[in-house]
Amino acid sequence: MNLIKITDINTKHLEVYKTLRDNAFDDKDSFVADSPKVVNLLLQSDVQVHSILATQEYYDAHQELLNSKNIKSLYVAKKELMQNIVGHKIHHNCMMHGKRPQPTRLEVLGDKIIMLDEISSTENVGSIARSAAALGVNSYLLPKQGPHPYSRRSLRVSMGHIAKLQTHIYEDVFETIEALKEAGYTILAAEITDDSIDLAKLEVPKKWVLLMGHEGKGIAKEILDVCDKTVKIEMVEGIKSFNVSVAASIMMYKLMHS
Repeated sequence: MNLIKITDINTKHLEVYKTLRDNAFDDKDSFVADSPKVVNLLLQSDVQVHSILATQEYYDAHQELLNSKNIKSLYVAKKELMQNIVGHKIHHNCMMHGKRPQPTRLEVLGDKIIMLDEISSTENVGSIARSAAALGVNSYLLPKQGPHPYSRRSLRVSMGHIAKLQTHIYEDVFETIEALKEAGYTILAAEITDDSIDLAKLEVPKKWVLLMGHEGKGIAKEILDVCDKTVKIEMVEGIKSFNVSVAASIMMYKLMHS
């Protein structure tokens, strides 16, 4: 490995690590990921890597993995210097600058899809991705106006498992649902309504899309009207809902094991 030693935090080569915070991207579709676990999982995927900024300890521990990739720039710096770059105390010793992969076309997604509608929390986007990857739901549909799955925090919460999923970013929820129905999917909306089916009693279709709504507002009635079924998790009296990422995990498990 040809490591580039960094002693000046103001070098232009490190500007991307300062500017691409959380849900920020540049016109080259760049993103920044951090922590060895996240970076190493991304290195095992097809994600294009521009550079890595890490301590000598990280490079020593993962030399074989790094040698298997063709990475243009490998920057080495002391952990204290890395903290000055990001502007706060860090508990890891590695960051990566990569390029977001091109979204998967809607028509080539798998038979099992988790779809989000107006999710506002980056953490929930990452948490749902991690559960989906663990349960074998490998297709992820997200709205263009929401947090991106390759945002810094989403990647961190997912532990990098977003890279294991086929992701598609949609613009119009109604057009997307209609296209999915025409392709043979049954659209299952996770919502509590008068005619919602108990999750335990649901007959799981061969091709399904599980639609999760906004953390506070849920799924709007006009969207529910174009879905095939509404499904609810049975809960004790007085408890209204789960966190959306917890609910998604429970429902995906049921749908995958029926």
